[in-house]
Amino acid sequence: MLAHPTHERLIALGLPGMAKAFEDQRRSPDIAALSFEERIGLMVDREAAERDTKRLATRLKFAALRQNAVVEDVDLRTPRGIDRALFQKLVAGDWIDRAEGLLITGPTGVGKSWIACALGHKACRDGRSVLYHRAPRLFEALALARGDGRYGRMLKALARVQLLILDDWGLSVLTEPEQRDVLEILEDRHQRASTIVTSQVPVEQWCEVIGNPTLADAILDRLVHNAHRLPMTGESMRKLAARKRVLDDASKA
Repeated sequence: MLAHPTHERLIALGLPGMAKAFEDQRRSPDIAALSFEERIGLMVDREAAERDTKRLATRLKFAALRQNAVVEDVDLRTPRGIDRALFQKLVAGDWIDRAEGLLITGPTGVGKSWIACALGHKACRDGRSVLYHRAPRLFEALALARGDGRYGRMLKALARVQLLILDDWGLSVLTEPEQRDVLEILEDRHQRASTIVTSQVPVEQWCEVIGNPTLADAILDRLVHNAHRLPMTGESMRKLAARKRVLDDASKA
């Protein structure tokens, strides 16, 4: 059979990885040294890799992570109070399988969002569904959805993902609709899926952020008691980076 029709047939069958491997083998002068089984194995491996890459790209697009962060690039040398043992357990991801939460707190600029997104990226790489939202923007979207009839569908979408990241929690006291939004989201996810929350406000002050004492008890009961805590300290990473640039420029002058 002619090579070109075979390549076209593989593409038509939805096997682009095998089609690329087939073309690579045609161009390789050493391919005859491999057995038939080895050549087929290479084509199958290429197809599997192509599909894994495509699925990861789809998961990352859906996740809409704010930061292009990966766990391998997280700076553990700068003093920020990060528990290395805990961080390695979080990277492993078993806590997501157990539907546990993670609360990342600390002053602005220390890298809370970066670490949350890095863990989200790792979860995507591990084949888990992830969704990122800044809390203020999520509340705005839910308010709009409540008005046009999409509210129930949006809550179901939030409930389905294996890891939900709520960034910038507690920038202002929650309104009554926002309090109920949070309770509905956490009720749907409690003991079923994992949630990461980042906040500048210490966990001990979250009752004040929520506002209503009764709803605060219900929300924190679902959010805090089954969650790991990663409190961070230190200077803003943005300030440190800016200071380093100034020193580098001065040394070059």
